[in-house]
Amino acid sequence: MTRISSRHTPTVALTADPGQHPAVFAARFNTGDSDSLAEVYTDDAVFVPEPGSQVTGPALRAANAEFLALGLPIRVSPRHTYVAGDIALLIVDWEIDGTGPDGEPVHVSGTATDVARRDADGYWRYVIDNPFGIA
Repeated sequence: MTRISSRHTPTVALTADPGQHPAVFAARFNTGDSDSLAEVYTDDAVFVPEPGSQVTGPALRAANAEFLALGLPIRVSPRHTYVAGDIALLIVDWEIDGTGPDGEPVHVSGTATDVARRDADGYWRYVIDNPFGIA
């Protein structure tokens, strides 16, 4: 079982390749560092923590913190990346699997339908992170 360690938070660079953005998200998620994870989003990003519910700003961070609190790594497998100028549509299968902090088994997975934007610095960030995008 792999656990997320907060003892050492390596720097995971943002990417200028939209197809690599899900891997950057996963690497930052797997550090367990919420500040690092927050940097993969635009300031006005929307996160959909469950179908039909969207959050932004501090609520986005809090919703991500709930996933981070599982203490388990996320695995991502991008299916498709479609790019039009500075906007990208990303279809990504993902999974969090293992034993939670309470000793109970955890299995959460989905197919994300995400939108990323290339910011002025040339790096891609999520504008919409919809992890249960097909639900």
